Amino acid sequence: MTTELTVLTLTALLAASLWVPYIVGVNSTPVPTLAENRPHDPGTLTPWVHRAFRAHLNLLEQFLPFAVVVIVAHLAEVSNAVTVWASVIFLALRLVHAVWMISGLPVLPVRPLIFTGGWLSILTIGCAVLWA
Repeated sequence: MTTELTVLTLTALLAASLWVPYIVGVNSTPVPTLAENRPHDPGTLTPWVHRAFRAHLNLLEQFLPFAVVVIVAHLAEVSNAVTVWASVIFLALRLVHAVWMISGLPVLPVRPLIFTGGWLSILTIGCAVLWA
């Protein structure tokens, strides 16, 4: 298995697990009682639980395009130092982003820079595939 596919698998495991802090927070902190049996409005949750929810959604926003470019690169047999480093950097940025968000450090401009770095990683892999 290529490094890019390994990183994709690890990123998928992160995406599949990042709901855990949110669920722990929802079930361990008081939330307003709802008249109907509906999911909680994230805006009414305690700040760290809301941030955990947003961190999960934010990863999912970037995971799909990342997965597509990595799979296309694999199918096109494009694997080089550029695609390896871009995929490793993407995963590292997503890990830092999750910790940064949930811990309460989502101050500008770090969080948008982390997201932009992930986006640039995706573009880098995509361009490497198109240029190959």
